[in-house]
Amino acid sequence: MSKIDRLEIRQLRLLQALLREQNVSRVAQQVGLTQQAVSDQLRKLRDIFDDRLFLRKSNGLIPTPLALQLGDKVDTLLQGFEQLLVPESFEPSLIDSTYVIAATDYAQQVVLPELLSKMRQQAPKLRIIIQDLDIDNLADAMAAGKINLVVAFPDFVPNSYPCLTLFTEHHVCVAPKDSPLAGKKLSLEAIAHHPQIITSPSRPNFRGSIDSWFEEFGLKRNVVISAPCFSIVPLYLNATDAIAFLPSRALDDSGLSIIDLRESPVSFDVITAWHPRSNNDPLHNWVVDFLRSGLD
Repeated sequence: MSKIDRLEIRQLRLLQALLREQNVSRVAQQVGLTQQAVSDQLRKLRDIFDDRLFLRKSNGLIPTPLALQLGDKVDTLLQGFEQLLVPESFEPSLIDSTYVIAATDYAQQVVLPELLSKMRQQAPKLRIIIQDLDIDNLADAMAAGKINLVVAFPDFVPNSYPCLTLFTEHHVCVAPKDSPLAGKKLSLEAIAHHPQIITSPSRPNFRGSIDSWFEEFGLKRNVVISAPCFSIVPLYLNATDAIAFLPSRALDDSGLSIIDLRESPVSFDVITAWHPRSNNDPLHNWVVDFLRSGLD
């Protein structure tokens, strides 16, 4: 083992105190050690630096020339060690890096516009990558540091990762603006047979989250079109005779008719999540703070 590997921070603090007080008894009292323990550490320091460091006199110690030379260096080192525990000041306007957000189509419509506006205002040098959610590879991408933040539904994100619930959402049954179903109060049974469009962004199929709700009533809905994202569904609805269930906040300016149902679909949460490694990252926490305070 080299001499530097044998040197400990507490020994440097002890050396600093001995240079300041030049008295073993006072140093022992200050650092909470016995005089014998201080003497033992001083013996180790003498061996490491190959110098006596301090000579005894009647009322204390006299530092050797080497000890005096070490004084300023030790002060600088200890100040540097203390700075390791002081978080760097975070100034968004100076941030020049890249931040990656993976989000569902819905989150890109409803959550990200406001978030991006705030981020751009305060951090104009920050480059932001928005990418679609790849559910099958999401956990690996987050673990590899390829994704900084996810905005999605709880079922899409590993439940062991830190997360923040942004708000609670619910589905609304919608139809083309000229649909004969518009303006009527209908039961779930009355619409179950009607042609329906689902959104299946992760895996193309004909089953969506609403199917379980229909099944609770002993019903199977008639799904005829599977779309990859929410944003395209209004166009498909207005071009067909189908109906669909869409999140309520995704309906702005859609021009669709809302079907009044006697039964209400269960609500669901919209969350943001991240890998635990980001918990103490100032940039990440700055972004999450926007989401924590800006949405209800």
